[in-house]
Amino acid sequence: MPPSIRKLTGRIGAVVEGVDFTAPPDPSTIRTLRQALNEHKAIVFDHVHLDNAGQERVAGWFGDLTTAHPNVPAAEGTTNVLAVDSETSKANEWHTDVTFVVNPPQVTTLRSIVTTPYGGETLIGNAAAAYRDLPEPLRALADSLRVVHTNQYDYARTSATSALREEYDRVFVSTPYETEHPLVRVHPLTGERGLFIGGFAKRIVGLSGSESVDLLRILQSYVTRPENILRWTWAPDQLLIFDNRITQHYAVDNYDDHPRRLNRVTVAGEVPVGIDGRRSEPLVGDASHYSKVLEVAA
Repeated sequence: MPPSIRKLTGRIGAVVEGVDFTAPPDPSTIRTLRQALNEHKAIVFDHVHLDNAGQERVAGWFGDLTTAHPNVPAAEGTTNVLAVDSETSKANEWHTDVTFVVNPPQVTTLRSIVTTPYGGETLIGNAAAAYRDLPEPLRALADSLRVVHTNQYDYARTSATSALREEYDRVFVSTPYETEHPLVRVHPLTGERGLFIGGFAKRIVGLSGSESVDLLRILQSYVTRPENILRWTWAPDQLLIFDNRITQHYAVDNYDDHPRRLNRVTVAGEVPVGIDGRRSEPLVGDASHYSKVLEVAA
């Protein structure tokens, strides 16, 4: 029986059932999952009993893996697993994973390890739907622009934070990276255009800092429109896979001091290309230890 796919919203997200993650990968199943990811941008699996090695194996169905992160160490005993842990970081900001390197991951997988009694959802935004929503004059402007992404954050906190979180922030920025990407990225498999911005987008090439902030805020508001969002509430033993090339996500900090942990494994991606065929260009930092560069990720 082929996997069954049930849409979660009109624009993004689907639940997939009938996949045996303990069996050797079946080419037809992998094709079905890739097609579902192309169409729905985010797919979810319930009652998935995987350990770290199993998550790495399943992520590998989509391509070669990255290491855990360019700067942040992997979870103990692994090379490819990043612990997304509330003890060290609460990433309550819209972003696409690791866009400060020249070839960000094509796919992100998240597995629930510790879930919260309430809150703690992951929001995922459809950047292709956001692009289609743009008025024509704004879309034409976006098509022409390039954006510099960086991991160099101002981590000023509005309230007291733990030593663990301060150390995580320090490590995150310890080696600087900057990359110039097209503001509108063409998906290499579907040809869809999507807004390639998010939290690591620092400035638009040719504009001042304040102009960049204002324009990015306007464009970002289309990504985060409610109709473009999947709001996923975590339960134990779930696996969420999303296309990092054409989505953004946000971990909601609405669960008080309850512990929350997801384990992340990402799949290496190709260098983004704009609608003019121009590729992204690295500006600062060498991330070759993190990810190999793929020409086309099938």
